[in-house]
Amino acid sequence: MNPLLGAEQALIGSVLLDPGQLSHLDWLAPDHFYLPAHQALFAALRKLRDDAHPALSHEPVPLSWVSDAVDEASTHVRGLTATYAHTLIAVCPRPAHAPVYGRMVLEGAIHRSITEHAIRLHQAARADALQGNVEGALHYADVLAGVLSDLAQRWGTEPRPTTSATPPANVPAVPPPVRADPVAEDERFLLAVLAEEPKAMDGVVGWLRPGDFADPTHGQLYRCLGALHHRGEPIDRVTLLWEAQRRGLLADGTLAGDQFTAICDSVGPGSAEWLGELVMRSSVTRTAAKSAHIIRALAENEALAPGRLISHALHALDPLDEVRARWQAANGRPATTLTAPTPSPAGPPPARVHAALARTTPRPSTPSPARPPSAPSLAAMRPLSRGHG
Repeated sequence: MNPLLGAEQALIGSVLLDPGQLSHLDWLAPDHFYLPAHQALFAALRKLRDDAHPALSHEPVPLSWVSDAVDEASTHVRGLTATYAHTLIAVCPRPAHAPVYGRMVLEGAIHRSITEHAIRLHQAARADALQGNVEGALHYADVLAGVLSDLAQRWGTEPRPTTSATPPANVPAVPPPVRADPVAEDERFLLAVLAEEPKAMDGVVGWLRPGDFADPTHGQLYRCLGALHHRGEPIDRVTLLWEAQRRGLLADGTLAGDQFTAICDSVGPGSAEWLGELVMRSSVTRTAAKSAHIIRALAENEALAPGRLISHALHALDPLDEVRARWQAANGRPATTLTAPTPSPAGPPPARVHAALARTTPRPSTPSPARPPSAPSLAAMRPLSRGHG
């Protein structure tokens, strides 16, 4: 059996057996359930509770609690029957464990939510790469950062990136950029302009980095240009080739002679700052796609606990945060970050902390006066093999 499905069934069954368990599940929402039937049933049980259903003050719990819940839920989902509701009752091991079952349901919802938003970020990044934009990717990155912050508080933790994140073992290789050829052409043209017009380095060196180049060889050549500029040495194709040789780019095959010649010969009239912005734009969308790719792989790792998942996901957004700040600097805009907002000093609400720290707490039972039941009870319908003994 799927563990998440078992947790959802056990939780609904526990509330069907003991309506009082709803008072311990206020932090759980219907959309945290995976199956639509479970979403509808949990919403229906809450509505019956809010409408002061007689079962709340009746012992033992009457069958009308189940039938009314099924009738209410059936108005929102098809195919739901009383038989399935009684199946949920039968598979519930202990009604008093409802808060722990709810914690499991919330954990599954956190993984699903992060996966869905990571997919949206990846799609937006690839669409922006095709259209030459960055706005969509940055918007969905903001949305994802906000979702991670909200989920952290729902889980009862603070939204803090992990300080020592190691890539998960199940992360597949990042797919290649969508616009590889046009991006490489922009990069070659920029390098040619910088080699021909050394003063142009002043306009890009403050915000363009070697890692912004999609082609690693182009990034290494830009690093050579930056080193010459930093040392105040002359820049031309001869000094650039010499610096590349000193750094071993020719010896290890990173840079071929004909490749270097083709780059330097492609020079023409152009603005280094404008070309640098094109390279930065590609870097933003490429970094966004990579962050989304990593976060999705993290969220699909069911062995990763929600607290660690959120911390690793926030850490995976850090590179995009850094690239975004430099992109805004290149465009003369005030820098903003993707970092999730800092929680209030008071900390997460107690009900949300309870979701993470839920444990079975025995409640004192008060003897009730003996009275004959006015309707068949759920306890009588439950198989003895799944009793509390």
